[in-house]
Amino acid sequence: MSAPPDHATHATLKAQPRNLHKTAEETGANLDAITVQQQTQPQKLQGLLNVGISRWERVQLARAPGRPTALDYVELLATEFTELHGDRVYGDDPALIGGPARWQGRPVMLLLQQKGRDTKDRIKRRFGSSNPEGYRKAVRLMDLADKFGLPIVCLIDTQGAYPGIAAEERGQGWAIAESIQRMVRLKVPVVCAVIGEGGSGGALAVGVGNRVLIMENAWYSVISPEGAASIIWKDAAKAPEAAEALKLTAPDLLELGIVEEVILEPAGGAHLDAAASAASLGEAVSRHLDELALLSPEELRSRRSTRFRALGTFVEGQSS
Repeated sequence: MSAPPDHATHATLKAQPRNLHKTAEETGANLDAITVQQQTQPQKLQGLLNVGISRWERVQLARAPGRPTALDYVELLATEFTELHGDRVYGDDPALIGGPARWQGRPVMLLLQQKGRDTKDRIKRRFGSSNPEGYRKAVRLMDLADKFGLPIVCLIDTQGAYPGIAAEERGQGWAIAESIQRMVRLKVPVVCAVIGEGGSGGALAVGVGNRVLIMENAWYSVISPEGAASIIWKDAAKAPEAAEALKLTAPDLLELGIVEEVILEPAGGAHLDAAASAASLGEAVSRHLDELALLSPEELRSRRSTRFRALGTFVEGQSS
């Protein structure tokens, strides 16, 4: 795989990415949503930690213009994708899409958080921030996957669930909770991969997998750095400080046992070589699906539940 990006490349990239929050303010799409089986790879983790890229720079790389979206990866890795629409309750949500497909030849059910590829598309999809009908549609697709024995592949890329008033009126929190509960009870293999941003319950709603993977320059946290800074310091400009405190980058998450694997990106970031990024993602997801295919439905459900219940536990040691 390609070596991690160098400092000069990151210095350039840091100045280039679009400020999505400014765009969100101008368009009215609020993005600041407030809403196991561990396979450690010490040598890979050490390499990432030694690169010297700050956590805030990682966040900027996750937002870099041209970074592959979920649909970009599907076009490169899957065939026969058939998008299914609607939650059978209220309507359809273009921010969270999915349907059956063949992932590198394997029949699967895809759940995709799609930010959009240009300004018009991003506004339409609310930058990947779903309304309740998006999560209810996800539950409908999970039911189908369970019924037909299809493994589920989730590609996560959102700063959080959409926090609009209408979304709250239609039961945003309840929809997220139902999606999490349904994922825990699935009897088919579930592999989730954070390909860009993974914020709050909006990401966790489709992130309860047997294996959770993350791209090298993606982030995954209970809240975005800007959201945390706005709450703690009343100043979104302190987002870089918040990013350091949140420990939201791929190396942090691997060290804490929140993800099973960090998927390396090409030098400079995934946006510079989508094909190479897709090859790395496809290989990792398929490998984990192969391993999970050896487990029984009850083992899959039990191990998934145990995995998430164990997160955040710690034991206090006695001082010598």
